[in-house]
Amino acid sequence: NDIKFGEADVLARAKNTSVDKLRSDGMLYSEKGVVRLLTREELPTSVDKNKGIWLLTQQLTHAMEKEGIEGAANIVKEFFTSEPERAKALAYRLFTLAERRGWANEAFAYNSLIVAWPDVQSRAADLSAAWNNAEQMEIVHAEEVIETGEPPVMAIRRKKDSSIVKAMQLVKDGTCDALVSAGSTGAVLVGGQVIVGRIKGVERPPLAPVIPNMKGVSLLLDCGANVDARPSQLLQFAKMGSVYMESIIGVKNPRVGLVNIGVEEEKGNALTKETYPLLQNCPEINFIGNVEARDIPYGAADVLVCEAFVGNVVLKMLEGVSGALVERIKGGMMSTVRSKIGALLVKPALKKTLKGFSTEEYGGAPLLGLNGLVVKTHGSSKANEIKNSILQCIAFKEQKINQKIKEKVVLDN
Repeated sequence: NDIKFGEADVLARAKNTSVDKLRSDGMLYSEKGVVRLLTREELPTSVDKNKGIWLLTQQLTHAMEKEGIEGAANIVKEFFTSEPERAKALAYRLFTLAERRGWANEAFAYNSLIVAWPDVQSRAADLSAAWNNAEQMEIVHAEEVIETGEPPVMAIRRKKDSSIVKAMQLVKDGTCDALVSAGSTGAVLVGGQVIVGRIKGVERPPLAPVIPNMKGVSLLLDCGANVDARPSQLLQFAKMGSVYMESIIGVKNPRVGLVNIGVEEEKGNALTKETYPLLQNCPEINFIGNVEARDIPYGAADVLVCEAFVGNVVLKMLEGVSGALVERIKGGMMSTVRSKIGALLVKPALKKTLKGFSTEEYGGAPLLGLNGLVVKTHGSSKANEIKNSILQCIAFKEQKINQKIKEKVVLDN
């Protein structure tokens, strides 16, 4: 049922969230002062481990309704934590509530998931075992190594037997669907364009990391591939970013912002001034205007458009401030006996909050607009970020992102 925005926001903030955050996560409709929870049919189908137990519970229930045990098991197998069990517990609470209120259809949907839960878990375990089967893996030997400090163009041309070049060739010829690399950023960017190649009509492929914010996440593009970009290229970045946010992250009609030194239309340099009207007059995107850097951590836009020089500065600044802030918090908590006791009390909540701001929870940065998928991760990436990057590639393939980019970017031109 529809309720007023003010009432909904009070309820949301009582649970340490907000209407804007829930809207950004794709859980509710909010417009013109009216708010309502989305039905299961309206919710995003892609599973995101950072969107909360409510969404996971609804996705499991919907999968059970439409695809039975197999559908629910395919969701459960993506998790290595207790989230599915917590979702099942919430399903039981919702079943009890629906039964008391006389909502027969809702009660039946939740009860079906609860009753079938042992079978769902068993099938999920079988699917995970099949996924981890060593026979599904092939190791391709590479003799050469592209070092971080090497000139990328020369390295790609000369070191044909390096892992980066060989992997790029496998993506190009269709043997592999995607490449995940924590190696030389320059070599990955050059190899992506020279070996894998751009989709016909895409002027420049942007590097597009997902960055956390107060409302969820935003997509920042470009952050490293194109230091000197043209207005027409930034327009393509906006279109590709909108496709990615809607299909992979599940944000409906994502808000596009142009990173600038002020919110006024006339602010900025020649590039931003020429780009602004192109974005403003593009019907395929939801352009909301200029976005200042200080508003980025607060979730001012879902898609942040800029050339690579600005994007890289923004990204590195966010990473540096986040790291410094965490160190200061740790230092303050360990300074006295009283603060240490307080640290024990707030540790669970703090750990959960910091996890939401960890970039490794979202995988690497895809190089959008190529004929295949290339994802760049940090050289210092831990296992969790590599795992999430691989899952990101699977979602990219399943959602047919390249086909959607061709339709929205190339055919529209």
